[in-house]
Amino acid sequence: MAKRHEDKNDKEFIKKAKARLKKRRPEYKKKRVIVPSITAVILIIIGIIAAIHSTFYQSTDDAFVEGRLVSVAPRVSAPVINLLVDDNEEVKAGTLLVELDPKDFEVALAQAEAKLAEAKAGLTMTEKQVDESSSKVNKSEEDISSALSTLEFAEKDFARYKELYKDGIVSKQDYERSKSAYEVARAEYNASQESAMAYKHALDSGKAKTVADEALIKRLEAEVEQAKLNLEYTKIYAPQDGKIAARSVEKGNYVNVGQPLMNIVPEQVWVVANFKEIQLTNMKPGQPVRVKVDTYPNKRFKAHVESIQRATGAKSSLFPPENAVGSYVKIVQRVPVKIVFDEDISNYNIVPGMSVVPKVKIK
Repeated sequence: MAKRHEDKNDKEFIKKAKARLKKRRPEYKKKRVIVPSITAVILIIIGIIAAIHSTFYQSTDDAFVEGRLVSVAPRVSAPVINLLVDDNEEVKAGTLLVELDPKDFEVALAQAEAKLAEAKAGLTMTEKQVDESSSKVNKSEEDISSALSTLEFAEKDFARYKELYKDGIVSKQDYERSKSAYEVARAEYNASQESAMAYKHALDSGKAKTVADEALIKRLEAEVEQAKLNLEYTKIYAPQDGKIAARSVEKGNYVNVGQPLMNIVPEQVWVVANFKEIQLTNMKPGQPVRVKVDTYPNKRFKAHVESIQRATGAKSSLFPPENAVGSYVKIVQRVPVKIVFDEDISNYNIVPGMSVVPKVKIK
């Protein structure tokens, strides 16, 4: 009897369980239809919103703040005797940044000036000699003219006395006197010509030496100017306004020509956004932009597209791709777009290298 009672209870339990399961199945089937339907509707709405958004806006997270980094480097080699700035310090154009030891350059300048003074003294002496030679040349020309006149007169007189002596009209003594006068006049004429040639040679040599001295003086003047510049270069000034960054020099360091000492970061910055080529269809300069800077997530900065680069980033790189060799795989290229801020950002710490997300309104 007890066994029959247990079997009866089991049958009733199974019957009730089947009834409950049968009652729940319509509700479960209903959920299997509703949940996917709602999910599909949400996805469709998101897709529509994304399509509308992409029609009017283009955005990228491959964008960064850019700026000019002005490298400060010495133009002469020398030890650092004074360092006047530190990292992140704001400086104005013309601010003295670094002083180098000037002693060697002061000595070089003194030596160059001494050589120049010596060359100028030599030129003065040469010019004086040229003036003297020029006067002697002029005097010798006058002497030649006078000697020639005397020679011509003595020659005619000698010829006349020679004929008269043949005819026995004059004595031999008068003939010899005229002959002697002629020979003296000819010797004086030859001597005046030789003297004139010597004076002209001295004058030409003096003029040549003057030209050489003038060239030497010009070279030495250039050396003096270079020595002065080198001395001035021992003081290094800020080329423009900005903040000091990446300072790598310390007092006492020996620095070489062109060695980077520090950078100056100007206040002016902009954004370079690398958009996919398929995003540039309707993008053009002048379009408004909203820029989100990661440092200020709750702020949207006003800006505009200033220019679009005429080459892709890959083509502008140091090693552009060579698509004509090997197997080719098409990759969507990115083109740098320069975006300039329209509002004053001096109160915000926006510096080169920061990540940003620009949103360009293309329609």
